[in-house]
Amino acid sequence: MSNLVYRFATVSGQNIHWFLKRNCSVTPSQLGWFYASLCVVSLGIGVFFWFQGAWLILPFAWLELAAVGAAFVVYARHATDGERISLQGAQLVVELENAGRLERAEFRRESVRIEPKAGDWSLIEVFGQGRSVQVGRYLRPELRPALARELRMALRGA
Repeated sequence: MSNLVYRFATVSGQNIHWFLKRNCSVTPSQLGWFYASLCVVSLGIGVFFWFQGAWLILPFAWLELAAVGAAFVVYARHATDGERISLQGAQLVVELENAGRLERAEFRRESVRIEPKAGDWSLIEVFGQGRSVQVGRYLRPELRPALARELRMALRGA
């Protein structure tokens, strides 16, 4: 296996790992700091106008910050979503993380089939032992066939 070139995988010894993650430009901690600074600025402006006699500014500032905070929480829950596919000896392990929930499926190497779900640009379906898992949602659609070929090649041990 050492002479094979994998485009999406990391090879360590006899194990091959694929990590497919959501493309996030801001980490949850950076988002938290940005939200805290937004709160300071918005509430500072609200307090200034509240002292000037504009009583409704502060309640609307709180309402705005609550709505923005809720949107940021939804974003942060999905910022670490991803898929991890590992070929470890005779086992293919697929782990899917979505909103902090981890799903894990293990397949025997010799009984796994890798196929597109519907067409060439659809998600990749991993079949085996009466189960199936869809992978590739964090990969551009035009790259999914290449990932499927790479998975098949690794499973064959070519």
